[in-house]
Amino acid sequence: MTIADLDFQTLRLSEPAANVALLTLNRPDRFNAMTPRMFTELEQAATVLNDDDALRVLVITGAGKAFCSGYDLAEADKLPELGAIGMLDLQERAARAMLAVRNVRVPVIAAVNGPAAGGGLALALQADIRIAAPEATFVPAMVRVGLSIGDLGVSWLLPRLIGPARASEIAFTGRDVDAAEAERIGLVNALSRPGELMNDVLALAEKIINNSPGGVQLTKRAIHANLEVGSYAAALELENRGQALLTRTKDMPEALAAFRERRRPVFRGE
Repeated sequence: MTIADLDFQTLRLSEPAANVALLTLNRPDRFNAMTPRMFTELEQAATVLNDDDALRVLVITGAGKAFCSGYDLAEADKLPELGAIGMLDLQERAARAMLAVRNVRVPVIAAVNGPAAGGGLALALQADIRIAAPEATFVPAMVRVGLSIGDLGVSWLLPRLIGPARASEIAFTGRDVDAAEAERIGLVNALSRPGELMNDVLALAEKIINNSPGGVQLTKRAIHANLEVGSYAAALELENRGQALLTRTKDMPEALAAFRERRRPVFRGE
């Protein structure tokens, strides 16, 4: 299956620069609210993009004024009718979508252009890097509607980004976090100037693309894996294997030659 085979109704895919895919949540009239269809399309898109050898960076953003307002309230009215197993099926479909995004082998950047609420916050957290527009807000609204922050990976990811005490305060109160605070506490990597979000994201993507494809991918794999391993020894073992593999590639001797010759390396991902 390729992207051309997919019939997106809730997403839009484009290529704003060479080797960069831009995946846009495309329900601006509903502030890009999530639906079961969107969960399915997110999983499909991430899975297919992950097989694209030319892809070096994936950017996710929202159409219009919002990044993603969370689960669509029009769909939420149907939830009580699903029953326990039906609700579990929906929850697992959503979780698979988040995991597929997180597991894309190249760096994923969330360009947070507006409110990221509930499941929208969860989606932003799946990215490796978050860049925010001044109008971005982060809304852990789960407790406001009788649900838990333990949703779509938020309870695991948020404390690792901003620390357990600060994550607890935000999660228990369900308060909004504006873009300036998000940058200050490390929820986002950087805050863009008005109108400069996509330019800043693409400039960051270019810096990533200038490096060895294999090195970047195994760096991401090591970071993700070492967030979960239980010991320093296990982390070292993982790192040792990654470095051993990378010294077998053609890109490493090219990088060394370029350094000696004081030129820019030409990486081929081989």
